[in-house]
Amino acid sequence: MAIFSTLTPVFVAVLCIVIALIFKNFNKSEKKPKTLDSKPPVPTRPWVDEDLQDDTEINPDEDDDELAESEGDVSHVPFSPPRYSEAEMLHRSQEFYALMNARRSVRFISPEPVPRDIIENVIRAAGTAPSGAHTEPWTFVVVADAQTKSEIRRIVEEEEEINYKQRMGEKWVTDLKRLRTNWVKEYLDTAPFLILIFKQTYGMHPSGKKKTHYYNEISVSISCGILLAALQNAGLVTVTTTPLNCGPQLRQLLQRPLNEKLLMLLPAGFPSKDATVPQLSRKPLDDIMVFV
Repeated sequence: MAIFSTLTPVFVAVLCIVIALIFKNFNKSEKKPKTLDSKPPVPTRPWVDEDLQDDTEINPDEDDDELAESEGDVSHVPFSPPRYSEAEMLHRSQEFYALMNARRSVRFISPEPVPRDIIENVIRAAGTAPSGAHTEPWTFVVVADAQTKSEIRRIVEEEEEINYKQRMGEKWVTDLKRLRTNWVKEYLDTAPFLILIFKQTYGMHPSGKKKTHYYNEISVSISCGILLAALQNAGLVTVTTTPLNCGPQLRQLLQRPLNEKLLMLLPAGFPSKDATVPQLSRKPLDDIMVFV
């Protein structure tokens, strides 16, 4: 009994130490970082080019001193577009749908010359697109020079090969295989014209101050749609190309200012005699329209 009484304080002290160690180890396990075996979360979005991200903001983050003052009021004039009968409206809408339904992305483009006037007119049509606060934040660079086209092809193919092999991911590449697309872009050499569409992230006033371009990416995207329709209407073919990670190099090659970012590249010309396109079908109206 005397021995037990002597050992009791020692036993209590040891017990306290053991409890303290258990508590300490428990806290460490709670704060322990993930092991090497733990897998990082799988990204839900494919890799995209920073130049293609929409950076438009309602309230730009520039200093007030750098922004130009708002422009004065714009005078309004009467507007009386032509009014068609219902029968004519139906006929015109059906004709336009038939024209656009025949549009295909063509990767086999003939070197046959195309009159420059036609390209200028389709660019004029694209320039009629609506834009935020009518800032018209687009620049269309038309390339006809053979050496410049070859340099564009070199830049695009070098980056596209990296995209296909490293950046895009297995699923993205697999989805493109059925369309037989890869990083080889022969049409960048053969097409008589390459149209590079740049979005202007901001404009410049003669005073040197910045001019805000609201919703610049949406505005330029609308103009690209009109450009595709204008090319189809003129009997020319193209394929929409978004050369990922090529924007800065192409901007430098074409000597464009820093406020311009490449959005899209369109080769334009006649289809080659042996041109082929994937046999695809479009979604029916019920799958793309909701009538409320």
